[in-house]
Amino acid sequence: MKQYPFLDLALANGPYMDELKAAACDVIERGRYIHSTQTELLEQEIATLCQARHCVGVSNGLDALRLILQAYKEMGIMRDGDEVIVPANTYVASILAISQCGLVPVLCDPRVDTMNLDSGLLEGLITPRTRAIMPVHLYGTPCWDMALMQAARDHDLRIIEDNAQAIGAHSGIAGLNGTFITGGLGDAAGISFYPTKNLGALGDGGAVVTNDDTLAATVRALANYGSDRRYHNIYKGYNCRLDEIQAAMLRVKLRHLEQENDTRAAVARAYNEAIDNPRVKAPVIFEDMKQIWHQYVVRVENRDAFRAHLADNGVGTDIHYATPAHWQPCYHDLDHAPLPVTERMAGEVVSLPIAHPITPDDARAIADIINRF
Repeated sequence: MKQYPFLDLALANGPYMDELKAAACDVIERGRYIHSTQTELLEQEIATLCQARHCVGVSNGLDALRLILQAYKEMGIMRDGDEVIVPANTYVASILAISQCGLVPVLCDPRVDTMNLDSGLLEGLITPRTRAIMPVHLYGTPCWDMALMQAARDHDLRIIEDNAQAIGAHSGIAGLNGTFITGGLGDAAGISFYPTKNLGALGDGGAVVTNDDTLAATVRALANYGSDRRYHNIYKGYNCRLDEIQAAMLRVKLRHLEQENDTRAAVARAYNEAIDNPRVKAPVIFEDMKQIWHQYVVRVENRDAFRAHLADNGVGTDIHYATPAHWQPCYHDLDHAPLPVTERMAGEVVSLPIAHPITPDDARAIADIINRF
C-alpha cells in the first residue's frame, strides 16, 4: 500500500539539498553568523516580493508580530489596554503577540467560505479602545476586502497582517499601498519562516514588512536590544535577530517559492476536482485571487472516523486547529462575543497532505480514498 505522509521535511527539502548545503558552507566559511550579507540580501528580496519599502529579518513569526505591536507602542500609537481585533480561529501565536504586548485581543468569528476573519462583523466589535485589526491569511488564502479597509479608514485603525501562512499569495483587491500581494496590503505584516511553511527555514525565522519608515526603524532597533547603534540603547529591547545561516537557507528556497506555490495550487485543484463525497466539504478555490495553499483543509463532521479511515489507507493528516485560543487554559478568562463558526470549525477541520512530494496524481488517489469514506 502506498504511503502518503502528511509532511516529511527531509523529503520536502530534498530538491534543494545541494543548494542548501552549499549556502550553509559559504556562511560557515565567511565567519559572519549574525546580521551580515545573507540577512541583508534576504531582507531586500522579501521587501521586493511584498512590494514594500522595508523588511526586517527577525527570530520567528511570533516575534515579528510582537515587535510590530511594541513598536507602535513606542511610537505612541498604542498603549497598554488598547484593543486589537483578530480572528478567533487562528493559531494561538496571533493572540499571544497581542496579549504579551499589554494589549487586548478581541476575537472575531471567520466566514465559512474563506475560513478567514469575517469583516462584516468588525463594526460590532470596534470600540473607542480599538487601535488595530490583525487579519490572518489563514492556510494561504488572502484575508482582504473593501469592508476591512473601510472599517480601518473610518476608525483610524492600523491593519497588521499575520502573513505567517501566505507568503506569495495575491488578493483580488489592492491594499493600502496599491499592491495586491500579501505582506504589502496593510500597514505592516509579520511573516513566519517556520520549517513547515511554504518558505521555511531549517530552524526558526521571521520577518517584519512595512512601508512605514519609522516603524521599520523602531522594529529594527527593538529586535537588536533596543539599540539604534552599537552600545546605544534607545528602547528596552529584545534579542530577536534572524540568524545569518537561516537567511542563507531562506534565500535558496525563495528562488523556488513561486514553483512551490504553483505546485501546491495544482494539487489543491486536483483534490477539489476529484473529491466527490457529500460528507466532506472541500475548501473554496477563489479565481479572483492567488491562494498559496500552506494547508489544504477539508471539513467533515465525523472527524475521528474520517482520519482513521485515511490512516488505514496510508494517508497522513493533521488538524489546524482543534483548540481555538478562547478554549486554551491560558485564555480561560478572555472576554469574547459568541464564536459559533470558530467552534464548529474546530471540530471539523482536517488538513490533507499537500507539500512535496505530493503530486496532483497523489491528490486524485487520496480523493478516491476519501470518496470511499
